[in-house]
Amino acid sequence: MSENAGNIRGVLFDLDGTLLDTAQDFFEALNKLRAEENLPPLPFEQVRCQVSHGGHALVRLGFGVLDETAHEAMRLRLLNIYRQRLARHTRLFEGGDEMLDALENRGLAWGIVTNKPGWLTDPLLRALGLTPRVACVVSGDTVAERKPHPLPLLHAARTLSVDPAQCVYVGDAERDVIAGRAAGMMTVAAAYGYLEASENPALWSPDGIIDRPERVLDWIYPPRSFNRASA
Repeated sequence: MSENAGNIRGVLFDLDGTLLDTAQDFFEALNKLRAEENLPPLPFEQVRCQVSHGGHALVRLGFGVLDETAHEAMRLRLLNIYRQRLARHTRLFEGGDEMLDALENRGLAWGIVTNKPGWLTDPLLRALGLTPRVACVVSGDTVAERKPHPLPLLHAARTLSVDPAQCVYVGDAERDVIAGRAAGMMTVAAAYGYLEASENPALWSPDGIIDRPERVLDWIYPPRSFNRASA
């Protein structure tokens, strides 16, 4: 067992690309916006690897570098299109429901810390039936800072009434590891998430790397011979 496993009381997740597979809905929203601008659709894989980086990254992917006013207008158009199809295809990643069941059965509180704004996060969680289960939700506009700043994670730990050192943060982007480390939490990289082909999560120096959601449990509660760094 990991030397820290017995101390872990809370598990926090990034949302897009970590807990939820939202890529198809973002893909369709971005290509609908491109169609409105008389542009051809982008391929799914090109969009998928940018979803975790939010609306700003998707606007840059879809429309290049715009001036600040035009960029923000396009971002809001994109998010409003996305809001209309919020949970059309979005689901927990395969194995995610069983993983959450197992965390709950072990008495571990779990929560979400995302840069997604609350006006998108909250209805999405309701649509997927997750609102009654999640112990805390920190969205991109809940506190004054966003990841990679540690404040959202520290706020989540306070909401859970858990010391940050007793929390694990799971995410699929380098900023998640940076934020978790700065908050004094253990960090796990979700290698199954929306990474670009050139990205190597080992270079982010997380405490662990997992290739599917249920491996979170293997990492927290490994058999005696388990190597947590390569989960």
